[in-house]
Parts: sequence; C-alpha cells; structure tokens
Amino acid sequence: MSARLLRVYAVEMIGTYVLVLFGTASVAAAVLTGALSGLGQVAAVWAVGVALGIYVSANVSGGHLNPAVTLSFAIFRPRAFSPKLLPGYWTAQILGGVLAGLSVLLIFRTLIKRFEDAQGLVRGEAGSEHSAMVFGEYFPNPDVFGAGEEAGALIGVGGALFVEAFGTAILVLVIFALTEKRNGGLSRANMSPILIGLTVAALIALFAPLTQAGWNPARDFGPRLVSLFAGWDSIAIPGPSNGFWVYIAGPLIGGPIGAAIHEYIVRPGLPEDDE
Repeated sequence: MSARLLRVYAVEMIGTYVLVLFGTASVAAAVLTGALSGLGQVAAVWAVGVALGIYVSANVSGGHLNPAVTLSFAIFRPRAFSPKLLPGYWTAQILGGVLAGLSVLLIFRTLIKRFEDAQGLVRGEAGSEHSAMVFGEYFPNPDVFGAGEEAGALIGVGGALFVEAFGTAILVLVIFALTEKRNGGLSRANMSPILIGLTVAALIALFAPLTQAGWNPARDFGPRLVSLFAGWDSIAIPGPSNGFWVYIAGPLIGGPIGAAIHEYIVRPGLPEDDE
C-alpha cells in the first residue's frame, strides 16, 4: 500500500471522526445535561459536524465519511471512485466512528454515570438504552417515547429498516446532485458541504423521533462498539428487538437507491452543454 493511499485512508478516518464526534457529543449534551433542547438544536450541531468533516477531508479522500455513500460511488461512479478502495474506506470510516465514540465516553463518562444513577439505570439491563443512545441508535427514540414493549410497538424492525433506507436514499440523492459536474448551475464545491449538512439536519428533524436518524453505518456502528465494551452488553449489540443491524443494512440499501434515482432519472435531464 502506497504512502499516498495510506494518507487518503487516514484523512477519511479523520473526517469521519469529526462528523461522528460532533454528532454523538450533541446527543450526549442533550440527553445528559439538557444543554441542547429538542431535536432542532441537535440537528443544527449535526449539520455543522457533517460540513466540517467534509471540509477537512474532501480534497484528499473525497469526504465520503459514510459507508453508504462510498458504496453508492463505487457502484454508480466507478471511474471517479475505484471499487477496489471500498474495503479501505469502510475500515477507515468505522475506525473514525470508534475513535469518536471513545472520545465521547472519555469526556462524558462522569455525566453518563450521574445520569444513570439519577434515572435508576443499570448499564446493560433493560431500559439502559436511555444512556446507550448517546452512542448507538434505537427505535423508537428512547428520549421521545421511552423504552420497553409499549414503545417498541410503535415501530418494528421492518419499519425502522424502511426509515433508515428511505432517509439515506434522500441524502445520497442530494449528494449525487451536488457533486454532479453537469449540475454546475446549482452545485458549488465550497457550498456543497454546508448543503449536505443541512440535508442531514432536516432528515434528523423529521425522522429522529422514529429511529434517531442514523443514515450512516459508521456513525452508529463505531460508537456502538464502544458502548458494547463499556458495559452496555446486549443493549448495544444485538440491541432491543435484535435491531442493531438495521443501522447498517438500511443505509447500505437506501444509498444506492438514491444514487440510482439521480443517475437514471435526474442526470439524463441535465443540460449537455454544462459537461
């Protein structure tokens, strides 16, 4: 492996770290301290984190920061992104998520313990998804609907899988539109990270009550691994309703669907003279 390729992977990891750090820390601040009030404020911080992560990494690695985005580019734009790079990108993204999860655990560890004591939570037992949600994601959102069988009846595994696939399809559709050279009249490289961040924020505001709005396997699985080894055990993986895989499979299904919509429906209608 060349030094240049190692640098690309390292920068993709750093960009993912920035994105996941801002996002998970915003959830931690909201859940553990009440410093952020409501999904709107959490979504706004997510938008900043997404934009900054892309700005940090875009000119080196392309700033995918999301295995679903990388898969979509590998399938539909192989001349711009070689499918051979897929394993390296996925590894870098998951590592970035793990490091961000570790950072949040280190920084917020005393507040997590304080929250668990105040709520009467036993880490790793039923109900402790109220604190585990700082790291991984759950359906329905425990901070909105609580936990237990009654809350679980609001949305099942199939519904959560659909929401995660649907939201990721919208996100990747927007990303492909913003990175399409023939869409030059609307897409500007220096604004694309901000617009992608705002897309993520809007999707969070709409769908986070249902699934916490993951859209990104690295964002969920990396910090979830941290929570698994930090004592949340089966609440982390496999999670209530054995549903942790929803946050991996949903985005990986939805991302290529959004890319296909752009490449086969939207792109053919763009002006040819803008190529």
